[in-house]
Amino acid sequence: MIISWQWTEKRMFVGCFIDLCFGSASKNLKIKIYRTIILPVVLYGCETWSLTFREEHRLRVFENRVLRRVFGPKRDEVTGEWRKLHNEELGDVYSLSNIVRVVKSRRMRWAGHVACMGERRGVHRVIVGKPEGKRPLGRPRRRWEDNIKMDLQEVGEGGDWMELAQDRDRWRAIVNKVMNFWVP
Repeated sequence: MIISWQWTEKRMFVGCFIDLCFGSASKNLKIKIYRTIILPVVLYGCETWSLTFREEHRLRVFENRVLRRVFGPKRDEVTGEWRKLHNEELGDVYSLSNIVRVVKSRRMRWAGHVACMGERRGVHRVIVGKPEGKRPLGRPRRRWEDNIKMDLQEVGEGGDWMELAQDRDRWRAIVNKVMNFWVP
């Protein structure tokens, strides 16, 4: 998939950038660097990604690794030893939504744009069109449209996403709901 070869390049960039910038900077500056420089590089083109659960997990692991780097170790009150922050503690300290939520909300926003495009546009024809020919054996790969449908089911919205997106105000509310939906 596209993410696999881009992922290594982005990890190398982010790793070098973290080593250069995160040395003695304050936590607020580190978070600003993460949000303004690192996240846009990692999430470039995420509107078109068709993520599997494994890839979502890899994104969460990446985000937790960067946040652990930002916030550093924590001293245990009972034993007095230093330890890494647990995932729940990272969620408490970093109050913004996680990276998978950002990907899903951007994908939903892009789906709204695609649904409102005319039938002559190439993107709309690719989404609506049905390819010809034989399919390979086995379970079909997860499509982008399948992710949209799963995101809608996750927040309790049913029906055809193309019809839902025609009502801009309702679609905007759905996108915000996807962004702010709590996932354990």
